[in-house]
Amino acid sequence: MNQPTHQQIATYLTNYALSELVKYVMEDTGCTIEEAMERVYNSPLMPALQDEENELYVQSPAYLYELMNLPQMQCGGTEIQ
Repeated sequence: MNQPTHQQIATYLTNYALSELVKYVMEDTGCTIEEAMERVYNSPLMPALQDEENELYVQSPAYLYELMNLPQMQCGGTEIQ
């Protein structure tokens, strides 16, 4: 049985974190999936999450969500407090 490579593990964990972040945004803000994806993928966290050298992808999605500080972001023109 072949073991997954470091790259495969990093990709899997990054994708998992991104899907969870989108869910969190949708739940907390009422955004559509498209709006939530836009917020996550355009956030300052995204480049850091994709940089495999810093291994941010090993952190929990809840921790990453806190780093994004999304409750202060706007969604649909209404500020979320």
